[in-house]
Amino acid sequence: MALTCNIDQRGKTARFVLGAFIEVSGMLLGVLWYFGWTPAWTIWPAIAIWLSGIFVLFEAMIGWCAVRAMGFKTPI
Repeated sequence: MALTCNIDQRGKTARFVLGAFIEVSGMLLGVLWYFGWTPAWTIWPAIAIWLSGIFVLFEAMIGWCAVRAMGFKTPI
């Protein structure tokens, strides 16, 4: 699967905003875990959310959408 550009500027912007939100959510959950305000197991969802945000930001940066690459049509 080649990483060729398959989204326009609106899609890039939408993915950037979504990726930033996901990144902040993952970091916030990690900070809450660090200070002991959440159970010990919450570090794993925090890492997964943070890595998902990195992937979405990567998609925005190169203009590629994994879902569209699999053949699904997305509205943006």
